[in-house]
Amino acid sequence: MSAFMPLDGFRYDEPALVLFSGGQDSTTCLGWALSRFSRVETIGFNYGQRHEAELCCRERIRSKIAADFSDWKDRLGPDHMIDMQSLSDVADCALTDHRRIEMEANGLPNTFVPGRNLLFFTFAAALAYRRGIRVLVGGMCETDFSGYPDCRDDALKSLQATLSLGMGSPFVVETPLMRLTKARTWALAEAVGGPRFVELVRCETHTCYMGDHEHLHDWGYGCGRCPACELRRRGWECWRAEDGKD
Repeated sequence: MSAFMPLDGFRYDEPALVLFSGGQDSTTCLGWALSRFSRVETIGFNYGQRHEAELCCRERIRSKIAADFSDWKDRLGPDHMIDMQSLSDVADCALTDHRRIEMEANGLPNTFVPGRNLLFFTFAAALAYRRGIRVLVGGMCETDFSGYPDCRDDALKSLQATLSLGMGSPFVVETPLMRLTKARTWALAEAVGGPRFVELVRCETHTCYMGDHEHLHDWGYGCGRCPACELRRRGWECWRAEDGKD
């Protein structure tokens, strides 16, 4: 598992597969991977998510990276979209159904999609196995997050071991945001891609649980009220204050 380390120009001579939703975190991870690996492919999942606007962002982001980032365009490999809409049939949560976002009796928000990240990595590993890729990259974080159990470092370390054993092939699950606050996630975007990449993340990614991609704020698009927007806004404001940008 990765912690945020300064870039030193080193490149891994192997490919990676990034779980890419079109959101802030996965786009930052895509830039991180493109700065390190020889070829980077992406995989996305349509699981009937309420905020399906993120799926519309994915191709725009990839196209802008190919057009505007000369160091990355030749390393950006193909994209893979997986239909997992059956997950919405069993998830019964606020991200796959139009209901009020609130806390449940077990202490988790009802935006938790049970098993989502476990399934995503399992499908990604199956694809990576056939494509000769052993590095899987995800934007999970247990510092600034909603308490989802499948975003925690110990869960993903366990999954890394299970995938490697179950497929008879050594997989590495990289989570470069795991120990970062949302403010440091913005800082990482700047570290890997400079101000242009920060602007791409700000204006082209989607995080809002309500699917609002019409209202542009300083920190990006969103309703400005849901937990995802609140977290993104606070991270932006803290980063700007910490780095003396305001």
